[in-house]
Amino acid sequence: MRRSGKESYRALLAIAEQQQSLFTAKQAGEAGYSDAARVYQVKSGNWIRKARGVYQLADYSNTERPDLVLWSLWSRGVDDVPQGVYSHQTALSIFDLADLQPAKLHLTVPRKFRRRSRIPGILILHREDLPKKDVMEMEGYRVTRPLRAIDDLLRSGDVHPGVLREAFQEGMGTGLITIGEARSARGAELLAQLEVDRP
Repeated sequence: MRRSGKESYRALLAIAEQQQSLFTAKQAGEAGYSDAARVYQVKSGNWIRKARGVYQLADYSNTERPDLVLWSLWSRGVDDVPQGVYSHQTALSIFDLADLQPAKLHLTVPRKFRRRSRIPGILILHREDLPKKDVMEMEGYRVTRPLRAIDDLLRSGDVHPGVLREAFQEGMGTGLITIGEARSARGAELLAQLEVDRP
């Protein structure tokens, strides 16, 4: 079914609103925009090309973290579904559980993840097949749960255990780490390693 220009715009806007104003070329096509229309939208300044096959609506108000959506969309597979999940220092930073300001974004991708293009310098990729229980959906991107992020960082040795101890305690205090998670086998092991009192 062919859509009018207004219908296509409304369909694209519905997608972009879920992804902090960003969208892929495939999503634009599904909304009703042809390749020629996509070129026109960029030339006329209505869309801003952010990366290969990723665009942003120019007239959309500023959003909190469009960079997280951008690199999530960069990680999409052939099915146009993002593969990457923010993890490690980036995850703790997103949840504001540690005073970490990583210069690069940590993204965990599946072990079979492949890209023909070079990995952007802003990203550090970790390869692991994450179970669904370790992942949370955010506004246009996914992130590992705080307990998983703390576990990853403790295993990597990239962050001082004292920082992770504080992040764990803060996570329990804010409810980002639940009592159930803290009492799980992984939680109990982390509590012991970080010398945090059991809840």
